[in-house]
Amino acid sequence: MVKKDVLVVGGGVLGSFHAYWALKQGKSVGLLEKDMEPRGSTVQNFGQVVPSGFGSKWQKFGRESLNTYRDIQGCHDIGIQENGSIYLASNDEEQTLLEELHIINQQNEYPSFLWSKSECLKKYPGLKRDYVKGGLFFPLEISINARQMIHELRSFLVEKMGLEYYGNTLVQQCEKKNGSIELVDSRGNVYCGDKVVICNGSDYQNLYPDCFSKSDIEISQLQMMQTFAQDPGFEIKGNILTGWSIRRYEAFAECPSYAGIVALEDEKSFQAQHGIHILFKQLPSGEVIIGDSHHYASIDQCHKLKDRIDMDIDNFMLAEARKIFSLPTFGIKHRWLGKYSQCKTKDVFQKTIDDDIHIVTAIGGKGMTASAGFAKYNMDLILA
Repeated sequence: MVKKDVLVVGGGVLGSFHAYWALKQGKSVGLLEKDMEPRGSTVQNFGQVVPSGFGSKWQKFGRESLNTYRDIQGCHDIGIQENGSIYLASNDEEQTLLEELHIINQQNEYPSFLWSKSECLKKYPGLKRDYVKGGLFFPLEISINARQMIHELRSFLVEKMGLEYYGNTLVQQCEKKNGSIELVDSRGNVYCGDKVVICNGSDYQNLYPDCFSKSDIEISQLQMMQTFAQDPGFEIKGNILTGWSIRRYEAFAECPSYAGIVALEDEKSFQAQHGIHILFKQLPSGEVIIGDSHHYASIDQCHKLKDRIDMDIDNFMLAEARKIFSLPTFGIKHRWLGKYSQCKTKDVFQKTIDDDIHIVTAIGGKGMTASAGFAKYNMDLILA
């Protein structure tokens, strides 16, 4: 039987950073993951760490995450790229929102720079002159290769911080016994801990299904694609977020002009119906990730989400991407569906059972950016 101070169920980014902060407090920690490697939203995302996209509350967690990523990178290469993020405006309305967000970030003491059309064109090869009007650049933000990052983060936690990792371990039972929490996996192995943190992503069938069935959690399904490697020497640095992102990201909802601008949008457009906004990020290997779209279903209706790529959506996203950038190749090497869970009315789903079992999940699209900072805050509360 394994005995630890803290057991974390779920080896994705949210669970891994809860483990990290428990280890930082000197606790013995076991991390249990149902697959050998995480397969959910942690590896099915763009790998953008963009606190700029959040409102004031979650931007704070995102900024803490930036510090955490850099601290770990200083000890172990987790593959972060420090090239910043830019939001590109394509019209006057979007430019107004960029200017207003710039003022908000000045008040929050979060560095950002308004760039002219010519500055954007100079910085980003292939950016189309007839698309861009201006940009808002955030120099502190980073990008990562999501699959590499979670693998290297776990290696760091195991090799340098003493984490015990249990892959291919499906936890099917969790209950308090004799003052301790007992977990039992599908093979009958038992793990005991003083505290248990359950970060189970979109897996609601194995632990506390009744609890989740009564929640307001919904699943968001995304489509993304990755080109073949671009020509040698062609480079798009950092995270590229375009006009529709300006209208979608929650940070812009704090801008004075936001409500009036969004009210003029056509809710019946193909883009609106499929929750599409166009993002670009180039990997160190040269491929460019393009996306994405969003479809939603409550957890009791998630079987209605399609389990296959909708080529009409992909073709639409590619057509829009071509209006923004001229890439040496738009040939697609990979296409995939991503899923993440979020709450309809809350920022994150949290529930404490028997004082020492803490469910923390459904962080939505904030996971890669905010998990490290939020986990620090949350582990401080759990271990207080």
